[in-house]
Amino acid sequence: QVQLVESGGGLVQAGGSLRLSCEASGSGRSINAAGWYRQTPGNQRELVAEIIIGRRINYADSVKGRFTISRDNAKNTVYLQMNSLKAEDTAIYYCYAKQIGVIVTSWGQGTQVTVSS
Repeated sequence: QVQLVESGGGLVQAGGSLRLSCEASGSGRSINAAGWYRQTPGNQRELVAEIIIGRRINYADSVKGRFTISRDNAKNTVYLQMNSLKAEDTAIYYCYAKQIGVIVTSWGQGTQVTVSS
């Protein structure tokens, strides 16, 4: 598995922006998918955005037009730019990665995003 370290969470007012980062290290196997999920208390983890390498980018309907996922291969890092944040975006955001030939999905430790209204 690959190790994932997230950063960039915090407290922001509604309408503001944050950028989350997720840096991968460890196994040399290629990553073929990476992205972000989020979770609020009592709810299941839900997909926010993901990159399926060489194929497509997916966004949750609730974040389309506001969030942008991108990657920097040289830095082994995936980013989530979050603009026009809303109170309902408040959650713990988790980065994930899937590697070719590895069954288990790697997860980061999570980073808290709090949007005040």
